[in-house]
Amino acid sequence: MNVKKMSSMHANCPNCNLRYEKEPGNFYGAMYISYGFSTAIFLITAFVLFYFFNDPALNVYLVSILVVALILFPLNFRYSRIVFLYLIWKS
Repeated sequence: MNVKKMSSMHANCPNCNLRYEKEPGNFYGAMYISYGFSTAIFLITAFVLFYFFNDPALNVYLVSILVVALILFPLNFRYSRIVFLYLIWKS
């Protein structure tokens, strides 16, 4: 994934040619979806660390969660927008 083009999206849907337009509050809704994804990433990383390393130190938790969150940030950013578009789109 090209980080410079991370925020660009198609103008129309490749399948049905629906024109994507920004709805009022679009970015707020996508932020809520992103918050949910981030919370899931944090919890899954913490549970994996606890399961495999049997309660590591607090700094190991913090560094591991930060690294995983930064690695998955481009996917979180993109898919939170896509999921929100699917939620508000009515057929």
